[in-house]
Amino acid sequence: MLSVLIWLPIFAAAVIALLPGNISANRVRLGALFASGIVLLWNLFLLLKFDINNPGMQLQEYLPWNETLGLSYQLGVDGLSILLLILNSLLTWIAIYSSSQQTERPRLFYSLVLLVSGGVAGAFLAENLLLFFLFYELELIPFYLLISIWGGQRRAYAGIKFLIYTAVSGALILATFLGVVWVTGSSSFNYDALSTQTLSATLQIVLLVGIILGFGIKIPLVPLHTWLPDAYVEASAPIAILLGGVLAKLGTYGILRFGMALFPDAWSTLAPSLAIWGAISAMYGAVTAIAQKDIKRMVAYSSIGHMGYILLAAAASTPLALVGAVAQMVSHGIILAILFHLVGVVEAKVGTRELDVLNGLMNPIRGLPLTSALLVLGGMASAGIPGMTGFISEFIVFQGSFSVFPLPTLLCVVATGLTAVYFVILLNRTCFGKLDNDLAYYPRVLWHEKMPALVLAALILFLGVQPTWLVRWAEPTTTAMVATIPPIEKAVTQQVALK
Repeated sequence: MLSVLIWLPIFAAAVIALLPGNISANRVRLGALFASGIVLLWNLFLLLKFDINNPGMQLQEYLPWNETLGLSYQLGVDGLSILLLILNSLLTWIAIYSSSQQTERPRLFYSLVLLVSGGVAGAFLAENLLLFFLFYELELIPFYLLISIWGGQRRAYAGIKFLIYTAVSGALILATFLGVVWVTGSSSFNYDALSTQTLSATLQIVLLVGIILGFGIKIPLVPLHTWLPDAYVEASAPIAILLGGVLAKLGTYGILRFGMALFPDAWSTLAPSLAIWGAISAMYGAVTAIAQKDIKRMVAYSSIGHMGYILLAAAASTPLALVGAVAQMVSHGIILAILFHLVGVVEAKVGTRELDVLNGLMNPIRGLPLTSALLVLGGMASAGIPGMTGFISEFIVFQGSFSVFPLPTLLCVVATGLTAVYFVILLNRTCFGKLDNDLAYYPRVLWHEKMPALVLAALILFLGVQPTWLVRWAEPTTTAMVATIPPIEKAVTQQVALK
């Protein structure tokens, strides 16, 4: 049942790539949309099969592959991955739906998008460390091509930078996985076998640092983030949705799955430093976003800040904080998707993303009133306004983290306030005021262009009003993960005593 999520999009990508060259771009798009829609429905079907009270892996699949290398085809899903799988399939469908019907080289474009979807799903499902790495690297070249072929003016530079950083991330992760197997003397890369091994505190810290740096590039965390603004800004709107909404979640998922779970003692030791790192990333992202003149770059920097909240919650390692981390991953993906989509619509209709040029888009006659209203909603959700999914996920993170790390949590709360500042700047300059040019009549936004934002807006409001639908799937799994971590308060006390 789980293999469908991986191999259906990969098979669809192969079929689309082999289609005759005379097929129209719109027909290729409809084929990709149909395939991604089936994957999304299959994800929802698996959600019905998912036992919410079971904290362990479910619906597992196992097939021996290469026993000499310790590689097996082993899949499973639990509360940490089930919502991320749905997020991946949803945003893939949104990205395909929102892509231009006149996309150049459509067979290659949609094949790469579907290949990314299958690779990300494989990474979320893999229970073998080497299998995870293979799927983790599968998205590298497709994303590089999607940025460097269909991106903006500096797409070649942004694509190469993304490729280099992501390659370094993969090298660090592979080296750490090999190190885990080597120091434990295990003959297998299976997650269950390695999670029961006992390592010394020093070895755990060394290996955990490799995990954090490798996945920290993918999230990304400051100062490992410099590839992000270029890649997000130069990528087309649909690809920016996948980069921020899906790819970044591989980093946070990897830190929780392979950092916290495999090295619990080292995690407890490094947790204070990780909490400070998360607060620094949150503050840096917020302050830097305020200084931006390009609204797409502003949204890109806001992503850095919001990912810092997840690291703070993971460092705190309380049941409430970890549930909040999973909720924040999903909320961040949905909110970032609506913002990038709407920025893409504004750029397509107005021809610019510059704050100094945009003005009066809320004008009901000559502006983009519905697009502006949805942009206001997305900004409010990102700023954590009550009644929306951004608020509930951030509130859970802060409430679960404050008792362990009060100062980093307060800094993240301040960063949330700064989020409201830069979105007020964005919305005030973009949506309100009078149009500078009395003759400016922007092209009408068609319903198929509005639909992705309307779907995402409905999710933002529904999950904000009914947060149980967001948090209940992960709670048993995250509670079981926290039970393996030594108390963070005890680790902090010991460090202070040693000093």
